[in-house]
Amino acid sequence: MNVLVLLIIILTLIVVIGILNERILHMQSDIAILLFSMLFSVILLLIAKGIGNESLLHTIGSIGNFGFEEYLIDGVLCFMLFSGAGKVNLYKFRENIKAISLLALLTTLVSSLVYGTVFFAIAKLIHIPMRFTVCILLGCVVSPTDPIAATGILNKIGLSKNVCSVIENESLFNDGTGVVLFLFMRGLVLQNNRTLFTVLMIREILGAAAIALGVSFLMFNLIKLTRQPIMYICISLLDVSVVYILCEHLGCSGVIASVLCGMYFSWAFGKMERQAVVIDFEEQYKIFWEIVESLLNSVLFVMIGLTVLNVKLCEYFWVIVPASLFVNLFARVCGVALSSVLTGMRKLPGNYTMGEFVTLMSWSALKGGLSLALAMGTDKFLPEDIYHIFMNVTYATIFFTVLVQGLTVKKVYLAIEKHKSERMKKSRTERV
Repeated sequence: MNVLVLLIIILTLIVVIGILNERILHMQSDIAILLFSMLFSVILLLIAKGIGNESLLHTIGSIGNFGFEEYLIDGVLCFMLFSGAGKVNLYKFRENIKAISLLALLTTLVSSLVYGTVFFAIAKLIHIPMRFTVCILLGCVVSPTDPIAATGILNKIGLSKNVCSVIENESLFNDGTGVVLFLFMRGLVLQNNRTLFTVLMIREILGAAAIALGVSFLMFNLIKLTRQPIMYICISLLDVSVVYILCEHLGCSGVIASVLCGMYFSWAFGKMERQAVVIDFEEQYKIFWEIVESLLNSVLFVMIGLTVLNVKLCEYFWVIVPASLFVNLFARVCGVALSSVLTGMRKLPGNYTMGEFVTLMSWSALKGGLSLALAMGTDKFLPEDIYHIFMNVTYATIFFTVLVQGLTVKKVYLAIEKHKSERMKKSRTERV
């Protein structure tokens, strides 16, 4: 399909859904865009199949066949991560560094292993021919929480800054863990992996950090040579693009590197402001990245909805999809619980108990575009029937976490806060 025609379709959906939502529905904007883009796709399919016109079916199918994986992974992902990381509260990040690190690293690893193990048992039970390593690979696809969904949805629904900081920072960093796990397990599935996981992880993380911080340091020195906000924007775009390409070429994590670039620029600009050096009176740099993030988020959620047009229901859909949603939540709870134990009660953010923290972090774990892109990448080496299982499970997980969990996470958060308040009030009364 012509790129301009696809752009017109995407922008039309964003505008129409946005106006209807603002005037009538009053849902969170990104959730509304995902929901109604999906409904639009389903209605198109039903109309085409009802008419029975093969040419029309082919045209509709081409709408969803636009290279989502290439668009996200090889295109806009680095910019979206840079923008999200640029809003990180560095004080809150340092305050919660232990919890964030364990959630981003250990929780993702444990969730992937638990998910794959339980899913393998279910596959054996209903006679699906999936190897254990393939099931673990599926766990690596759906376990990482999505930074785009987190920053685009959760910080707009009234959660406290401390809670948002932990959720957003975990989401920004655990995608790097998820990608490393995916690459490692893909090597085992293809039986060509000769690198230890720990070696792979160290290379991905330390290499990404070295490249991101080194290039960002040099790029930010260029900013000191100019007083034109448009040049700040160009330099930041150049920085994250160069870093991402270098990391991908050298076998390091471009995801983690993009996050570190955004955090470095945020810190460097903040340092200049603390020294009373104002270089952008109209805040054009900040406004640009806010607009980019909002626009790319909207485009991404429309694209996720449109790719439904090319998803085929697998043979075991009505069994495997409901089971996968339960397994996903169970695996997340296991991962967060272990990280919480290692973090320690006194280090848990927000003065939560173990149960309160595990509940909140499990229910607020939204999945998004990266999981879908990873799932799409498996078509190159998985049998067609197993690939369709991957796509069905990934889509169901994204829609359930964004639509159901995303719409109810505020109520869960308020219920936990109420429980915490009553618990602390009771504790003070008992001490008196």
